[in-house]
Amino acid sequence: MSNSEKNIIDTKVVEKKDEELDISLRPKRLSEYVGQEVIKENLAIFMAAAKNRGEPIEHILLYGPPGLGKTTLAYIIANEMNSNIRITSGAAIERAGDLASILTGLEDGDILFVDEVHRLNRNIEEVLYPAMEDYAIDMVLGKGPSAKTLRLDVPHFTLIGATTKIGSLSSPLRDRFGNTFRLDYYDDEELEQIIRRSAKILNIKHKNNSLAKIAKRSRKTPRVANRILKRVRDFAEVKHQGEIDDAIAEAALSMLDIDNLGLDRTDRMVLEAIIDKFAGGPVGLDALAAATAEDRDTIEDVIEPYLLRLGFIDRTPRGRIATPGAYEHLGKTKGSNDKRQKLL
Repeated sequence: MSNSEKNIIDTKVVEKKDEELDISLRPKRLSEYVGQEVIKENLAIFMAAAKNRGEPIEHILLYGPPGLGKTTLAYIIANEMNSNIRITSGAAIERAGDLASILTGLEDGDILFVDEVHRLNRNIEEVLYPAMEDYAIDMVLGKGPSAKTLRLDVPHFTLIGATTKIGSLSSPLRDRFGNTFRLDYYDDEELEQIIRRSAKILNIKHKNNSLAKIAKRSRKTPRVANRILKRVRDFAEVKHQGEIDDAIAEAALSMLDIDNLGLDRTDRMVLEAIIDKFAGGPVGLDALAAATAEDRDTIEDVIEPYLLRLGFIDRTPRGRIATPGAYEHLGKTKGSNDKRQKLL
């Protein structure tokens, strides 16, 4: 499979041209943000209270699968609080000096957004704790008996951390966030609203139920929905003078090999491997990655969550098992040698 095909559903891989378009499609205000209603309501209250007190909003932790809008929410919070935002990632902060340089460069009320915050190493976390609580960092100068500790004050900032793996965060770091929000998958109606807004921004002509068709096959994820919309637009510009209708949308989705539930070729390959090569499972993640020649992290973080949500696989202590729903979707019949049957 080509990289362009993979990028349609891989919400962790962002090509430069798509990243630029994604930024242009992001809502700027909370009122423009579709979905996540409970989170929006809570954020509106917390931000209003912080503004009334003339204080920065408390540190915020956003978690959930990739592509659901964590970065977008961080930008919205900065806009609503009239604050500057600094963007970095957990993996990019390698030394305590890196963190100190970032923090001392902030101003009061600024927001520091750390994507994949679970990738911060423990030494960096130790420096971050006093910064989050006391707005100060302790730096060790020198080594051995002559080493000295220097405390530096940092501006009153807000840390917004985003992660796809909240279980990988250490408890001390997780407990220092005043607000923790879990972003969930979107329903088809919400995705259709998002796509309509994107189509308006991109000046994409459409009619009938074409956008609803795209929304239904977008894996409940806004980033995937916008990517599919752009690929369908490309197809329409070449095949149909740029206008998207039901037939063009269906033809484009077929060309992209995305079925009626949003599964693409890689999803089906993983399901077929479990069923055909491992007799329905159970099969371990490493064995499944080897059998499909797919990256282990891609299966675990991108493919598996959606298959679990559809109820097509079960995760057991012994490995992954294909459910009857997976057999039915692929048009396969359970064999007599199904290992899962022997376990029952």
